Amino acid sequence: MFRAFLIGVTLLTLTACETAKGAGRDIQKAGDAIEDVAGDLQRKF
Repeated sequence: MFRAFLIGVTLLTLTACETAKGAGRDIQKAGDAIEDVAGDLQRKF
C-alpha cells in the first residue's frame, strides 16, 4: 500500500514539473510576441 502511494506521489510530481515547464514556455512565447510588437511600434514612431 505504501509503495503504491509513493509511486502515485512520484507520478504527480513529475506531471506537475512537466506542466510548469510547458507553462513557462508559453509565457516566454507570449513575452517574445509582446517585445516584437513593442519594437515594431517604436520603429514606426
